[in-house]
Amino acid sequence: MRYRLPYYLIIALILTSCTSTRYAGVNRIRDYHIESPDVPEAFDGYRIAFASDFHLESKFKERQLQGTIKALQMLNPCLLLLGGDYQEGCEYVEPLFEALTNIRTQDGTFAVLGNNDYERCTDVIRSTMQQKGIILLEDSIVTIHRDCDSISLWGANAYAGSYPTAPIKTTRATDYKFQEINEECSSHFTILLTHTPDFVEDTDIRGVDLAIAGHTHGGQVTLFGLYAPITASKYGKRFRIGMRHNSQGIPIIISGGLGTSRRNIRFCAPTDITLITLKRNKHITSLGRKLD
Repeated sequence: MRYRLPYYLIIALILTSCTSTRYAGVNRIRDYHIESPDVPEAFDGYRIAFASDFHLESKFKERQLQGTIKALQMLNPCLLLLGGDYQEGCEYVEPLFEALTNIRTQDGTFAVLGNNDYERCTDVIRSTMQQKGIILLEDSIVTIHRDCDSISLWGANAYAGSYPTAPIKTTRATDYKFQEINEECSSHFTILLTHTPDFVEDTDIRGVDLAIAGHTHGGQVTLFGLYAPITASKYGKRFRIGMRHNSQGIPIIISGGLGTSRRNIRFCAPTDITLITLKRNKHITSLGRKLD
């Protein structure tokens, strides 16, 4: 019996790190409830879907794209966020964003660009997004209102100076003059959307309540989810996947993404999309620690 324990342990690790949903292309739907006293009353229960790193067509192809669209539709989000690295060739840009127009939301679809998108097809991506009604945020901030309550979305460009197609960085959350909260409004909540999680550690993001990123592919190849030789982050496994915090204590959610790069293989690095539900809770701090 004692010899069977390691065998059963290995099987359990494989099953938990390489799971699958009923949707082609989506192995996992990661569900996060973000509780904060800064979530406005009107946004209590607000649902945000996040998808990143499609890399169409890599291992992620038409069948996987259609499965992902069905999964996102099932989530019925109020807001859809896209995290970049959309294509492995300009011919895939239009089919991808055309498919994404089938996701109906109350407040629209917002996106940032990834390193792949600044390396090639940048103008095609920008123009196609505009045609399809997807709002590209390149160092810009938008505010979503419910009467006087609001949340702000900062789409940060992590690649200023790295690619000639990337705009020069001009906006920070601390530079932005948010609407003044009056007695009738409950509070204000700010979300940072960026491609790489390294941005949240390399940049002063004070004023942000939650950051969302992709880029790492969860390592793409891991030892049963325990170790990844490559993470595409200079911080190694620290920002590989899941809920983490930067040195300022700001929470960041990192998606494992949907496609592949370099090699068309994923091993025990499940593809995923993310559902984030905002919850108003007056009994914890804005960094998620319970008050005494």
